[in-house]
Amino acid sequence: MKVSPKSLARPNPIHPVATTPAVTWPSLSDMPPRIIAIDMDGTLLNTHGQVSPRNLAALRLAEDSGIEVVVATGRRHSFAMRVLRDLNLSPTSALVSSNGTVIRTIGSELLDRTHLPLSTARGLCAHLTGFRNTLVLTFDLVNSNGEDSRGALVVEHIDDLHASIGRWVRSNEPYIAQVDRLEDALHAAPPIQMMLCGPIARMAEAEAQLLQHPLVTAVGEPEAANAEITLHRTIYPENDLSIVDILPAGCSKASALQHLAQLRNISTNDILAIGDNWNDVAMLRLAGHAVLMSNAPADLMALAHSSGWTVTPSNDEDGVAIAIEAALAGQPA
Repeated sequence: MKVSPKSLARPNPIHPVATTPAVTWPSLSDMPPRIIAIDMDGTLLNTHGQVSPRNLAALRLAEDSGIEVVVATGRRHSFAMRVLRDLNLSPTSALVSSNGTVIRTIGSELLDRTHLPLSTARGLCAHLTGFRNTLVLTFDLVNSNGEDSRGALVVEHIDDLHASIGRWVRSNEPYIAQVDRLEDALHAAPPIQMMLCGPIARMAEAEAQLLQHPLVTAVGEPEAANAEITLHRTIYPENDLSIVDILPAGCSKASALQHLAQLRNISTNDILAIGDNWNDVAMLRLAGHAVLMSNAPADLMALAHSSGWTVTPSNDEDGVAIAIEAALAGQPA
């Protein structure tokens, strides 16, 4: 397995945002977390897309302590498994993928899945006329070994996607099917989500157009009873990149974790959640213990101030490991 060549020396412990009081997690012998839910990109993975030795050691420490390590990611299951397969996590541990629309185990057992209604997906394709050049349909075609097949991702245009997320396009080439019209792919199996990506200002325009649709719920807003779509946003300011995920109503990393907590017969207060971006906010609010990475966008750091979340060092400074070690030791966080 490739790992980053970072030192294993222990940096300073994590500290809360300056304006919030310290929070002490219970000691491992008294009341450990039952689930540790961790985002991937920008959180568990460093800027090279790798899991550091210290982060991996912390995951193993948690599992050895009887805690379920749940990766909660915007990636598809198979794309997440490209990294996770080599970590040798417990095959019965859950993997929340596609921002909460699918829950499988690391061993690929399907636990839960939500689809976009075909009629809704077709309507959104028509509604997003000016943005179809960066619109992607995602289908859950995962087989028993955790792999997808071609057609898991469907696009009309590829050039603009190459310009915005070229590395992702190259990595996912075996799964991408290009069609003349997106509607041609919306006749049989329904998708699990749709995705738009591009420069931040351009995606703000796309969000504004999406919100003109009466059945679409804005990022972070409560859903109306008749809502069919909820939006999630992931922003990378250093790359001028915004990804807008278009999900079935009610779907988020938080809803998936809530469902998983019910399956595991535990309280969501027993969840420690670690994330770095706006698509993690719902699960951070749900969890009994919330940790935000210091590499989060500035406006999300401001939300951490007002919410009393703990802030851990960045994804290039083993922030996940530092949070897990502090939680298991019952240290002030």
